[in-house]
Amino acid sequence: MKTVLLIGAGRFGRHAAIQLSKLGHQVMAVDIDEGRINDIVPFVTGAQIGDSTNEVFLRSLGVKNFDLCIVAISGDFQSSLETTSMLKELGAACVIARAERDVQAKFLLRNGADHVVYPEKEMAKWAAVRYTGNHILDYIELDESHAIFEVNVPEAWRAKTIGALDVRKRYGINILAVKRGGVSDFSITPDTLLTEGVTLLALGELGALRKCFRI
Repeated sequence: MKTVLLIGAGRFGRHAAIQLSKLGHQVMAVDIDEGRINDIVPFVTGAQIGDSTNEVFLRSLGVKNFDLCIVAISGDFQSSLETTSMLKELGAACVIARAERDVQAKFLLRNGADHVVYPEKEMAKWAAVRYTGNHILDYIELDESHAIFEVNVPEAWRAKTIGALDVRKRYGINILAVKRGGVSDFSITPDTLLTEGVTLLALGELGALRKCFRI
């Protein structure tokens, strides 16, 4: 369990709070807007209304006591930048900041952010890959060249074993798990039989994955 200071309770901040709470982390939410704070209260362990660009207010939160600080401010990059910078000056252990464009990310990183996330950009890329591939059910990018795809078992692979298909040798990809009824089984062996209704978690280079599954 980690303690998280979440600054900004808009759409991204609210979703982040919900997911962090589901994972069992303690979240303190901060926003200048009372309405947004009221909306997020059910999902966090604490909440305060205040201006994160005010150093006195930010200092009062005890930022050093949090394992992680997330700056989820949207629509006001100046406030996001000032908040990120002050968090580091006040001794925040780790600051993750939200950016909408690459130029914003550069400024945030130069002014104290340890990591930058692009919610809109990352979702747009995920959606582009997910919904232009006929067989892709989910997609996790590992780097610019590699990914994990969740795909339906190709019809030609049904009633065959992993060993008989030998996809690692033929395509250079690895089958990490098979998924049945929403439950993943990572105990893959050459004798694992692929059947209709099963999906695969496959890891590999993007070009190899697309070639293998004809995506």
